[in-house]
Amino acid sequence: MAHLEITYCIGCNWLLRAGWYAQECLSTFGTAIRVTLVPDDSGGVFRIALEGERIWDRKDDGGFPEIRALKQRIRDRIDPDRGLGHLDRG
Repeated sequence: MAHLEITYCIGCNWLLRAGWYAQECLSTFGTAIRVTLVPDDSGGVFRIALEGERIWDRKDDGGFPEIRALKQRIRDRIDPDRGLGHLDRG
């Protein structure tokens, strides 16, 4: 089981956004991943790590990830042969 960690800024009120990403990833990957939400108060942080490796950082990557891109990055690391249905098309 892979571990996805979403660190979000509490001052920016990004809990709902972090929760939505967690929900989407759990819906797609089910028991293949475990998701942890990590509140942070250092200002403007929104970072996603998989197995301790950063796969998205709001500041470095220029905003928030599209859910399609995030799921593809996760899939490519934990189960490259897994299909993502309509997300793999177009």
